[in-house]
Formats: sequence, C-alpha cells, structure tokens
Amino acid sequence: MDNQSASFNQARQYAFLLLKFRPRSSKEISQRLKRKDFDPKTIKEVASYLEEKGFLNDREFTRAWIESRTKRGFGFKRIRRELGLKGIDKQIIDSQIQEIRKTYSEQDTLARLAEARWHRLKGLKPQKAKQRLFGYLNRRGFSPELIIEAVKNLAKNKL
Repeated sequence: MDNQSASFNQARQYAFLLLKFRPRSSKEISQRLKRKDFDPKTIKEVASYLEEKGFLNDREFTRAWIESRTKRGFGFKRIRRELGLKGIDKQIIDSQIQEIRKTYSEQDTLARLAEARWHRLKGLKPQKAKQRLFGYLNRRGFSPELIIEAVKNLAKNKL
C-alpha cells in the first residue's frame, strides 16, 4: 500500500470514529482532519468519499441539528449562529428552518420557557426580574422582539 492510500485510510478511519459519536458537517470533519495534520488533498478525498457514500450530508445534518436544538428550547437566532459556525450554507439553514417552522412554534416555546423562569425570579423586584428574564431568553437565541412581547404578556398576567 502506498503512502497516499495509507494516509487516506487513516483519515477515513478517524472520520468514521468522529461520526460514530454524532453527525457532523463537512466543515467539521475537514477541520478535525486538518487538526490531525492530514494533507489538504487527503482531507478533500475523504470528505468527497463520505459525501458520496452518504455519511456526510449537510442538509440532513442541518435538519437533525435544528430538531435537536428546538427540542431543548433554543431559538432560531442561536441555531442559525451555531450552524453558521459549523460551516453550513445560509440557504440550507434558511430552507431547513422554514421546514421546521411548519410544525414548531418558537412563540410557544418562548412562552413556556419565560413562564418557567419567571417563577424562579419571584423574589426580585419586577424590573430586575424582567431584565434577567430578557437576558436568559436572549442567550437561548430568541429574537428581542419576541422576548419583549412574551415578557410584556407575562408581566401583565402575573403582576
């Protein structure tokens, strides 16, 4: 076996090891292989091989990532940022979010999270509680407009 094919096999095995733990984007696999000092040609070959065999699919990865993150109560703003960092194309992100929006209500999740957090902030002055609630929901990736509306509704109903 020549040196090039040995390097390809090592890189492929490492990529399979990474994929065993969780699905990954093409960029993630390439970055991890680069960190292991595989040459760019081998990295490109391994990525092509994995895509061709169906082990790497950024569209499927994006769909699964969005589903898992929405189940954990994260907003689309944060999910977009995370996927962007993983090297997913903006068009793929937008199209997958549009698909998920058909069955997922960001407002309902936001209202549920706001209500749960509000109860934990009972001892604080109302203004301080609102600030903390806004910060919490903002970190979870919801848009400021949605948060303001949810906090207003919550404050109106709970005060």
